[in-house]
Amino acid sequence: MTSRKTLIAFVAIFSVNIFSFSPSDSSNLPNFAALAEQTSPAVVNVSVTKTIKRVGNQGMRSRSPFPPGSPFEDFFNFPFEERTQPERKVQSGGSGFIISKDGFILTNHHVIEDASEITISLNDRREFKAKLIGSDKKSDVAVLKIKSDRDLPFLNLGNSDEARVGDWVVAIGSPYRLNFSVTAGIISAKTRSVPGQETSYIPFIQSDVAINPGNSGGPLFNLKGEVIGINAMIYSGSGGYMGISFTIPMNYAKEIVDQIKDSGLVARGWLGVSVQEITKDLADSFKLGTPRGALVGSVIRDSPAEKAGFENGDVILEFNDKKIIYSGDLPLIVGRIKPETNVNALVYRNGKEKIIPVIIGQLDEPKKNEVLPVETSKKQNKLGIVVSSIEEIPKEDKERFNLSYGVIVKEIYSGPAKEAGIQIGDIITSIAQKNIKNLKDYKNAVSSLKKNSSVPVRIVRQGNGSFITIKISK
Repeated sequence: MTSRKTLIAFVAIFSVNIFSFSPSDSSNLPNFAALAEQTSPAVVNVSVTKTIKRVGNQGMRSRSPFPPGSPFEDFFNFPFEERTQPERKVQSGGSGFIISKDGFILTNHHVIEDASEITISLNDRREFKAKLIGSDKKSDVAVLKIKSDRDLPFLNLGNSDEARVGDWVVAIGSPYRLNFSVTAGIISAKTRSVPGQETSYIPFIQSDVAINPGNSGGPLFNLKGEVIGINAMIYSGSGGYMGISFTIPMNYAKEIVDQIKDSGLVARGWLGVSVQEITKDLADSFKLGTPRGALVGSVIRDSPAEKAGFENGDVILEFNDKKIIYSGDLPLIVGRIKPETNVNALVYRNGKEKIIPVIIGQLDEPKKNEVLPVETSKKQNKLGIVVSSIEEIPKEDKERFNLSYGVIVKEIYSGPAKEAGIQIGDIITSIAQKNIKNLKDYKNAVSSLKKNSSVPVRIVRQGNGSFITIKISK
């Protein structure tokens, strides 16, 4: 009987605990109503008109009674008739926000790109024609200006560096032209590279705030009502919200805005290396331990990196006192450094750490690489490839791709090299951290490879250097 009473008492207590927390816990959840009321007046809708020229025969109305594409259609048109090219106007848009009482507005570059006319609509139904002060494609930031006969509402800009993963954030914008829609969520990650855009110069804030087409250019708020970023894009296979949204941090955007206001141009730091991720296999082959840093695959001729003494195979662990965990961290850091600034890099080379001072250059648009010419031969070795001297490569190609030594892959058979991804036309410049300057170096390096080992091999493919790990079988 006593045990039964004890059981009943336990069930009663347990039941009370289950249902007693809901009123008190709900009071701890944030309420965004006041934030939305205070900030919405300074959030704007950006309507863009683009003028598109029709090309070819699109501007000409066919005389043919047959449907387009019919083999009889040409009989009803004059072959030498002048083709008109009428223009047509296309409407698009996004969001933005006012950052000063005199009418400066921030939005995304992709929202206003190629615009012939930009119209700004406020929450109170007022409309203004906007002037483009300047924009920057790489950072996806644009600065607009509107004129009003009275002071305009504006937003306070916050410190995005202080934002933490897990913080509540709020977005306001015009998804699918549903003006001034409010959504909320939390910060999921910081300093994020978008998959497929690892060389981007934007250290994105990732959140699960619902962002959809039309939200681009709108503000992301902290709970103080301060703007900590410009909503830029979503990551989705369908084009709609999937719980992963990306925002340009406000501290980064401020640097771009200041340069646009001052000169109309944006200058970015440039080091002059191509880098790749350190995999577990590469870390083991370099005896690096934990995979980290940015592995230098190519050093561009006459670049700041070459002048400072960077070498292919260097692993950059720190740059300007900031740790490099992933290879994508490097361009984010370098791009924010002003040209002509002196900084230090910590690199890992041949099993030792080394400090390299470097003077940052200014980034220009990279040149497109071309495929190098290759030929064939008939001699095979234990890697399963046939190579020949790079003397077969034209001098102008060697100069363009900064090639002074190496051997070129001419044939591939089944073996370790094929399994690692080596391709015909690849130029091998080092094996197991030993430079391959000629066919003799290559032969000696291959003959010294031990069974059951993993070795780093540097290749140049279409002008880009990178490292791969080749596993030597039994």
